[in-house]
Amino acid sequence: MKGKKIILGVTGSIAAYKAAYLVRALIKKGAEVQVVITPAGKEFVTPLTLATLSCHAVISDFFSSRDGMWNSHVDLGLWADAMLVAPASASTIGKMANGIADNMLVTTYLSCKAPVFIAPAMDLDMYAHPSTQQNLDKLRSYGNYIIEPDTGFLASGLDGKGRMAEPEGIVKILEDFFSTRNHLQKKKILITAGPTYEKIDPVRFIGNYSSGKMGFALAEVCAGRGADVTLVAGPVGLKTKHPSVKRIDVESADEMYDETLRAFPSCDIAILCAAVADYRPERMTAEKIKREQDVALTVSLVHNKDIAATLGKNKRENQTIVGFALETGNEIANAREKLQRKNLDMIVLNSLNDEGAGFGCDTNKVTLIDKYGKETALPLKSKTEIAGDIINCLVSGRL
Repeated sequence: MKGKKIILGVTGSIAAYKAAYLVRALIKKGAEVQVVITPAGKEFVTPLTLATLSCHAVISDFFSSRDGMWNSHVDLGLWADAMLVAPASASTIGKMANGIADNMLVTTYLSCKAPVFIAPAMDLDMYAHPSTQQNLDKLRSYGNYIIEPDTGFLASGLDGKGRMAEPEGIVKILEDFFSTRNHLQKKKILITAGPTYEKIDPVRFIGNYSSGKMGFALAEVCAGRGADVTLVAGPVGLKTKHPSVKRIDVESADEMYDETLRAFPSCDIAILCAAVADYRPERMTAEKIKREQDVALTVSLVHNKDIAATLGKNKRENQTIVGFALETGNEIANAREKLQRKNLDMIVLNSLNDEGAGFGCDTNKVTLIDKYGKETALPLKSKTEIAGDIINCLVSGRL
């Protein structure tokens, strides 16, 4: 964080008092902080407090005096290495998502060339409201980073999700971002995601419940940190958002195998997150199989090609491969065996026995195991946060 220039946007939320702690923490890490506050934000924390801590006059209005001098949101947007809006109220989130530039904070956001981090803070019902969630999805689609709020006691007296993340956690996210950005800049990363469908006939297939959410989260995180990402995606209903993600859609394991092997020689890191079917029907019928009363249907299965093992066999010394293991029993031992057998550098283990983890969830709980045997257990988090942790782990090992 040393020498980084940070715009801190403060909005009208009871959590605005935490902005003082944020400024202090960022300054201690060596950052330069310029606070931009909304008119409502000044009702919760005084500009004098924030100016004293940041050693910069706080910006709130378009014009600083009546003699024609004005605060340039364009210059601010060019100056910053990152913009952090914390706390971000529902109102400001809505304005940012829809380009309503009626205050200095939103105009600065719209002019900002640097990455933008947004830490929502509001009551649980406001946060859960479809309009707020839609606005957050819009902001994500624009390439912004949403720092998920915590669950806990709220100013309303209720208990739920809506508390702004704690300042030390927010600063850690920015630190990790700048650290990994330095190492991922222009790296070529190959990611597989989603299920594969193995056709039985024109209308039936063998597949699994993978949603692709973990792989897509990894693609967005890597692209956001400066990497060029090739995402080979099975049949899922997700959209890619970052312009640095090149998406290749496939359906079967054979198609994923071909596209992955085609992209692998030019990549630095391969993250194999897809739930590839181990078997496919030996024969696909050209027409729909008709049901026959009291006659059992037998489908003969054959092995699909093993993508991870093939890449592990062919990887160069300067390439890194991360695999995934979804287990239902003897998890650690099975994951370690897979790591060694397929010549991986790290494996991400998750278990269907953990509530909130696995197929279709927006959250995950994983254990990272590297080729040296080190285990890192991560608690239940959003898949975007887990994706960030996986990348942080890779970078910390300078892989």
